[in-house]
Parts: sequence; structure tokens; C-alpha cells
Amino acid sequence: MDVPGLTADSLADWLHYLESLHPSAIEMGLERVANVRFELGLIPRFPVITVGGTNGKGSVCAMLEAMLQSAGYQAGCYTSPHLLRFNERIRIDGKDVEDTKLCQAFARVEAARLDCHTSLTFFEFGTLAAMYLFIQARVDVAILEIGLGGRLDAVNIFDPDCAILTSIDLDHIEYLGDTREKIGFEKAAIFRRGKPAICADIDVPDSVYQHATKIGAQFHRFSKEFGFQLKDKQWDFWGPKGWRYSLPIPSLRGNKQLQNASACLAALDTVHELLPVSMSDIRQGLLKAAVPGRFQVVSTQPMIILDVAHNPAAAAVLAQNLAATPCAGRTYAVFSMLQDKDIQGVVQKLKDEIDVWLLFPIQSPRAATVGHIAEEIGNAGFSDINQSICRFSDGVEAFAFACEQASKNDRICIFGSFYTVGDVLNHLHMSSRE
Repeated sequence: MDVPGLTADSLADWLHYLESLHPSAIEMGLERVANVRFELGLIPRFPVITVGGTNGKGSVCAMLEAMLQSAGYQAGCYTSPHLLRFNERIRIDGKDVEDTKLCQAFARVEAARLDCHTSLTFFEFGTLAAMYLFIQARVDVAILEIGLGGRLDAVNIFDPDCAILTSIDLDHIEYLGDTREKIGFEKAAIFRRGKPAICADIDVPDSVYQHATKIGAQFHRFSKEFGFQLKDKQWDFWGPKGWRYSLPIPSLRGNKQLQNASACLAALDTVHELLPVSMSDIRQGLLKAAVPGRFQVVSTQPMIILDVAHNPAAAAVLAQNLAATPCAGRTYAVFSMLQDKDIQGVVQKLKDEIDVWLLFPIQSPRAATVGHIAEEIGNAGFSDINQSICRFSDGVEAFAFACEQASKNDRICIFGSFYTVGDVLNHLHMSSRE
């Protein structure tokens, strides 16, 4: 593929090129991406598991990937967004795909796109490239994370053998609707007739149940068709194939992880004939699954926590996790968000757990200004007393200030966006190499 000014084997050049191709980051609809998929001839001959929902998708993908790998399957896993490198989005057999193969996949997609005389967004390019690479690698199973919504998301051009909804809450309301019922309808569109449809939300919107019933999906709901019982340092699962006893607590931290793990086990129960997984493999997968930036503790004195929570529902979970791991000192929030997110709603959920807010602007055209974030913190009822709100030029500066001020009994929580966590995580990685 010869693109003027583009180095064929430079991933940075390709990513810059793809970002410049489409006037907007998001364009809902499947016709364009489906046309390019047809031109590429992307027909997976392996089982596909699609994972959608407002929060918890990354955790479910990671646990499924770890369990299936423990069972000896070569799994392809496609997630988004990334924290440090684009390569994180596409993994084969637990390893990020290398630059050269990504560039080759992008070249194939670009050639097909030009033949179709159509446009693709950055995410659509990545989705097609991921499936191209999975087919080339002849993976045993593909785990695909929905980017936004479900019905009109690029991932939805591939029919899943099992679909999982982790949760349904308010986010991306400009695209999906302003109620859980509307959003639930959009997300439930990843279900398929006659195929297993797993929903891990405790309060399933009626729109999800009605859609699953209408199309004849094999609907399994948390606390109805599957669930868990927590014991002392262990838990039991019950689901489509009965009980699984004495399971280890997942390596992923957080109060919602048993709910997420239950969705994984329910899904594996329903696809057992396609992908048999033993109890030993499930136990190993629960213990080795890892997702950077999801209540990730990188230090204990002071405790430093990274969490990509960027909507009120995720912020509520983060608040629960912070409350469950109290500290004797103060809590510093290294915090920034995108302008189009519900900043006040996030602050409202977390304000009782935060003592000091350290604000900075994200490096993105969609970034909220520090002034706007501070205003929303005030609107949420947090008063700026004794310099409890501080402003910085970037995340690294804010994080460095927190580290200088915090005692070993304090904690530092970095949250609000993938950009927020990515900046600090990159700084930590660079510092560890020096």
C-alpha cells in the first residue's frame, strides 16, 4: 500500500494518517465498515465472544482471555482505548501485536477502503485490522470489546457466538440516549438469535429483556440464571451448568469483580461445547488476569491508585473501593476529565473520599479546562477550603506535587480518564527505567 508521505513500517506514521482521514472521531453506523469488511473477506472461522456495557468491559475481557489461555487456547483480544501504546488494543496469545504486523494490517484495510470509495473512523480501522490479524493468526477464539453502545458500533458487524453485557448506565448520552432504557436498547443489539446473551447488571432495563426475548436469544441474567455466593477468602458460582465451588478471589481489585467474574463463568458455561474450560483453568485465569488502570495499586506507602473511572457509575465503584481500603491520612486526587463527560456527576460520587483535588488539563482537543473542572467540583458541593483545590499545567506536575506532599499514611488516587491515568502511568514507566 503506497500512501504519499507514509512510511510503510512506521506505526506512528500510520496512526497519524488514520487520525487525519475522518473529520470526526465517532460516526455511528455499520454500512461503511461492513462494506470494507466484505471487500477484505473477513469471515472468522472461530468462536467470537463480544463484550459490551458501560463499565467493566475491560475486566471481563481480561478474565475471559486469561481463563481461555490457561485452557490452552490461542485467544485474540481486541479492547479500547489504550493507556500507553496502540498495540495494547490488539493481543494474540496474551501478547500485544508488534508494529510491523499492525502496519501490514492497516495497509490491507486502507487498500480495501479505497476500493470501496468510503471513509472509516480511527476505531473502525482498528476493528477491521484486529479481525484481519486474528484470522491471519488462526486464533482459536476472539474476544471483542464494544467501543461505544452496541447497535451501531463497528464490532457489531461480527456475529458473536456469545454476547456479554457487563452493566448499563448513563454515558455517551449524545449518541445512546439519556435514559437507561434507551441505552439498554442500544447495547442489547449485540445479542443474536438463538445465541447466549449474558447480562451482569443487577437491575436489567426492560428494554434489554424485551429485545433479548423478541429475537429469541438465550438470555441469562445476573441473580436470576447465574450468580455467586461470597465466602471467607473464596466464592462459589452458580449458573447454567450448576455450581462451581471454592473459587479464588480474582486478582483484579474492586467490589464489582465477582460480578464480572460471574459473567465470564456464565458465558463459558453456555459455550462449553465450543470451548471447554476446566475448573483448574478457571482458577488460574482468575488469579492471573490483569488490567492496567482499573483500581491498580502501584505503591502502598503512600498508597498510589490508578483508575480510569470517567463516568458516575464507575466513580461510584471507585468510591466503594476507596471506602473499603481506608487510609489513616489524607487522599489526594490527581484529576482531569474530558469536556463531554459528566464531571459534576463523577465528583458527586467521590467527594466524600477526597481531601485534596489536584487539577490539570488533559492533552486532547476534548479536554475540559481546569477552571471548568474546578467549577464543577464546587457545583458538586465540595468547598475550596485551605487550598484543597490546586491547579497544575499537566498530570506529571500534579502527580509530582502529590508525591511531595503525601506522607506514608496518605494515598494518591489518579482518575477521571484514560488520558489522566495514561500520563501518570507513562511517567512511572519512564522513571523506573532511569
